[in-house]
Amino acid sequence: MRWWKVAGLAGLAGVAATGVVLARQERRRRAYTPDEIRERLHARVSETAGTPAPDPDAEAGAER
Repeated sequence: MRWWKVAGLAGLAGVAATGVVLARQERRRRAYTPDEIRERLHARVSETAGTPAPDPDAEAGAER
């Protein structure tokens, strides 16, 4: 087998593996509802700011 065939097959395998990884990440990202994303972002911001995360149930009760 010539070296360019091996290099081409290795490149093809790399592209396929990258596609699998990206598809898996996209599935994980889309699995969250917008409310879950909002809660996670609020929790991350509160962790960096040092303040407690807001209670989503309290906010929902105030709106009703």
